[in-house]
Amino acid sequence: MSIKILPENEIKQKASSFEHPPLLFANPKNLYHRRAKRLRELAKENPFGDYLEFCANLVEVQLDLLQTPIADYSAEITACVAQSGGHKPLNAKNFKRSDEWRKLLFALIEKFKPYANDQVLISLETLEKCSASELNAYADDLLHERFELVPTDKAVFIWAALSLYWTQLAQQLPRQTQTEIGERHTCPVCDAAPIVSVVHFGETQGLRYLHCALCESEWNMVRAKCSNCEQSGKLDYWSLDSVEAAVKAESCGDCESYLKVLYQDKDPHVEPIADDLATLFLDAEMEQKGLARSGLNPFLFSVA
Repeated sequence: MSIKILPENEIKQKASSFEHPPLLFANPKNLYHRRAKRLRELAKENPFGDYLEFCANLVEVQLDLLQTPIADYSAEITACVAQSGGHKPLNAKNFKRSDEWRKLLFALIEKFKPYANDQVLISLETLEKCSASELNAYADDLLHERFELVPTDKAVFIWAALSLYWTQLAQQLPRQTQTEIGERHTCPVCDAAPIVSVVHFGETQGLRYLHCALCESEWNMVRAKCSNCEQSGKLDYWSLDSVEAAVKAESCGDCESYLKVLYQDKDPHVEPIADDLATLFLDAEMEQKGLARSGLNPFLFSVA
């Protein structure tokens, strides 16, 4: 899947039609605020409540760091769109990131220290002492999905900084962009895996969007296909509570994988990171069925 910049006349034509938007960019401030609030709400009656509170604190630090935005790379990014033909212009595996991501990491570490217990504080201090080459190597491993090469106590903080960096980069893409048909499982902006899919309500009522684990963009995919292999013959849906549950696992017998689906019409407050973490028992059920998770929740690095 790729993106393209639309000419002005096509923008006006689409704005006046009922065509659904194939690509949705995050509003970072609103996203982090909603995520932290949802994490704290779900923590109250959850066996993993302490960890959800930990995540909420980290998300609030991300929100705080938005007050000092990264530099303007819009000219370079527009050039990347043109050079790549719109094919995943912020591809995390080959995009030349600036040193700003490390500055975000060090700022994130410093702001998180007041929330850290002794064990986490040791991890943060060790991370602070890493050289630029070590940190960039860790970042490369995470972005190339070599997760086993990065210590789990450090990975969640490194990804939080990378995600904050990429989310702001995505904000600098031309707003008149849309996705093109192609491989759909990974993000059309940065090529990262989805966390979950979300079935929207409101203006995009009933439409399913996959939510990116890195740049937080969402891209549309039809509901009748597996989000991993795009087959439709062996789909099943599972939940812990009832048929009306707001969080379900969509499994595919063809590729033997699953990805959670959040239904906003069942609960308008569902949030990709928070509700995924709050339903880890559903993951355990899926693993017992021999199914592999096709998505990525970076907050699970610490509990791997």
